[in-house]
Amino acid sequence: MAEKKIRTIGVLTSGGDAPGMNAAVRAVVRRGLGQGLKVKGILQGYDGLINDNIRDMKARDVSDIISRGGTVLYTARCPEMKTDEGIERAVETCRKHGIEGLVVIGGDGSYMGAAKLANHGINVIGLPGTIDLDIGCTEYTIGFDTAVNTAMQAIDKVRDTSASHERVSIVEVMGRNAGYIGLWCGIANGAEDILLPEKFNYDEQAVIDNIIENRRYGKRHHIIVNAEGIGHSASMARRIEAATGLETRATILGHMQRGGSPTARDRVYASTMGCMAVDLLLAGKTRRVVGYNNGQFRDYDISEALAMSKGISEYQYEVAVALSHNYMKPSENLYETQEATEGQAEA
Repeated sequence: MAEKKIRTIGVLTSGGDAPGMNAAVRAVVRRGLGQGLKVKGILQGYDGLINDNIRDMKARDVSDIISRGGTVLYTARCPEMKTDEGIERAVETCRKHGIEGLVVIGGDGSYMGAAKLANHGINVIGLPGTIDLDIGCTEYTIGFDTAVNTAMQAIDKVRDTSASHERVSIVEVMGRNAGYIGLWCGIANGAEDILLPEKFNYDEQAVIDNIIENRRYGKRHHIIVNAEGIGHSASMARRIEAATGLETRATILGHMQRGGSPTARDRVYASTMGCMAVDLLLAGKTRRVVGYNNGQFRDYDISEALAMSKGISEYQYEVAVALSHNYMKPSENLYETQEATEGQAEA
């Protein structure tokens, strides 16, 4: 371990909450305390930093939080961090509490605030905390694994009732303008159609034609996974029902995807990233973002990370589309073929 250059660090969660944030907070607190640092918990994100809502953190303060969803430090949007006055107040609060290093757990917007603090001499490390998986420098973001599993389980349940009623179901998943949750759920749930902001050309007639074609081939229900970046699921359901004559329901999963006990992956990866953030601060690093790529945890310059873009995997999308098609024609019905074969055998 490099020689310690800081004595007090702070940790905050910013933007939308994500399962696994508590695991990251716990790791920062315990790793910091274990290295002889004072650790400050900043409540309500950047808003708490600006308004001096800060408390000392002890090891017991983070006991039994690793399995809890949400964030025990709370979170909030903070428009003031986009202003010079807000930045100056945040820096003043850091200096008042002797915070020389700050761990920011959040998404791209949170990194922008962190970069501004770094410009004022605050050592800052960012951790990717968002269910949207939309941070360009990393293959993994804290909360995505739990969110996509929550959505997958919900869609499985919707499929059960959709099959029972022989209806079309549109299930809207979160992700803002990114379609990663939609893509993963489309594959994992075997959806018949997947509508992603990166791919959908808003040709609803193609979706309608697919529903009619599948029904002609004997498919009795139809699941459409619709990403939040497209939205308007309720009005889409009305148009599809009018065009097909088939009962069509929309289900918007909403913020249930942000909650719940984090998966093992979110707990382990968030814990590893939290420890790495403290280690980077102790090594004198600043303006860094922790990411995960090619099986390794790595750190990147914040400006470099913000400049990176990430698109949907073309191959995964091809897989999703290929597996969603129903290739079985009426004459190829396996049940009927099996009955005919058995009848011939008996004869």
